[in-house]
Amino acid sequence: MIRQRLGKLAISIAYPSSGKSLTSTTRFSWVSSTRQFSAAPEEYDLAVIGGGPGGYVGSIKAAQMGMKTVCIEKRGTLGGTCLNVGCIPSKALLNNSYLYHQAKTDFASRGIKVEGNISVDLEKMMSAKTTSVGQLTSGIEGLLKKNKVDYVKGHGTMTGTNSITVTLADGGTQHIMAKNIMLATGSEVTPFPGVEIDEKVIVSSTGALSLEKIPGKMVVIGAGVIGLELGSVWERLGSKVTVVEFLDSIGGVGIDAEVSKTFQRVLKKQGLEFKLKTKVMGIEKNADGTVTVNVESAKGGKPEALIADVALVCIGRRPYTDKLGMEVAGVEMGERGKVKVNGSFQTNVPHIYAIGDIIDGPMLAHKAEDEGVLAVEAMQGAHVHLDYNMVPSVVYTHPEVAWVGKTEEQLKEAGVDYKKGNFPFMANSRAKTNVDTDGFVKVLTDAKTDKLLGVHIINSQAGELIGEACLAMEYGASSEDIARVCHAHPTLSEALKGACQQTATGKSINY
Repeated sequence: MIRQRLGKLAISIAYPSSGKSLTSTTRFSWVSSTRQFSAAPEEYDLAVIGGGPGGYVGSIKAAQMGMKTVCIEKRGTLGGTCLNVGCIPSKALLNNSYLYHQAKTDFASRGIKVEGNISVDLEKMMSAKTTSVGQLTSGIEGLLKKNKVDYVKGHGTMTGTNSITVTLADGGTQHIMAKNIMLATGSEVTPFPGVEIDEKVIVSSTGALSLEKIPGKMVVIGAGVIGLELGSVWERLGSKVTVVEFLDSIGGVGIDAEVSKTFQRVLKKQGLEFKLKTKVMGIEKNADGTVTVNVESAKGGKPEALIADVALVCIGRRPYTDKLGMEVAGVEMGERGKVKVNGSFQTNVPHIYAIGDIIDGPMLAHKAEDEGVLAVEAMQGAHVHLDYNMVPSVVYTHPEVAWVGKTEEQLKEAGVDYKKGNFPFMANSRAKTNVDTDGFVKVLTDAKTDKLLGVHIINSQAGELIGEACLAMEYGASSEDIARVCHAHPTLSEALKGACQQTATGKSINY
């Protein structure tokens, strides 16, 4: 007699001579191959579809809270877009391209002599990037194993409200049952209508991270975070980069206008060219291997043809929900292809949750990570909340731009009475000694209560500096609270203190 229950195989063997039976219970693991015995679907407390920042973090948190968990990822490596073809590889190229640029243009003024010609070994630079990515993705796999999370490589599709069929990466299928399902499938590049991405001369951000040679000329379509970061990389390495943007400012959604203007001025000084309030009409491949990007004024006007070796299309990202079985499971979709969820990240099917880029809010890895943790806690009965006003944004150019909270424009539009404090890094001693004085800290507070409403920083270390502002705002601090905190000297963080002195008392000590 063979009995199946809860993913275990219970085998009862009857001995005729004694009439007794011996029952043996054995667990089988279906993780990466259909060659294993598959008497019944494995059953889990939680099945996570997607192994990006939100999915893998949610999986680990669930396992740490005692839930039997499986993480399903179709890419074959964990970490999602962020670790594989996004945040991490771009930061490797941003850092190393800046070091090259600094050696080429800045070392001599600092008293550092470099003998001979300084050149780029692009193959080795790309190899260093690949090494970093590989170390981090394999590290995540190790974390899943350490926390006893099963890892299935393949594309997961819901075949019911509690069932998933995985088309395995190495062939075959695997069936999984789960009390709860978390959708964490992230996003994909938004296609440009009528333009075919070949990842050679017309590239997305993915292709721009793996070019085989430095293009003489590059046209970047879109002056958001991704376009500016990757445009900066190739400009530093020697490309003549032109950025085309439909809007009248750079930096994307959420950036403060004053910061954006300073940001554009600094990047233009570095060599980036901008065509704002300009729309792209199409892209053509030429017989000589170049491309022509046809543009004209956003309001209409005389057409212009931009010839380039590479056109980089960075017009945004869209939720990835392809073949997830949403209709079969009965999951309700919202606007712009996003999944509808409540404050606990539940869909209209209570035990199916969704997080990250496929729901409302900024498409940011750290936002997805927090949602993954909170969704798991909600499954365990906790009352959870994520204040999206407290989610920071960072552009990792040089200088970096970082912000959290409201912009000055948003406060004006809402009719909020506010105070503003600015402290330039030109007046900061550490920035002076680093000979890196571009930018400022801008603090916005409630005029009556002094509560922090927004902090905006443009500086080479803005991404690190914004953490203090996030913590302060999360706990409802006033600008006077930060102004009265002793900051180490000399540090760049003193600029935040100086800006808070302005909003709290009307004057700063050092400016």
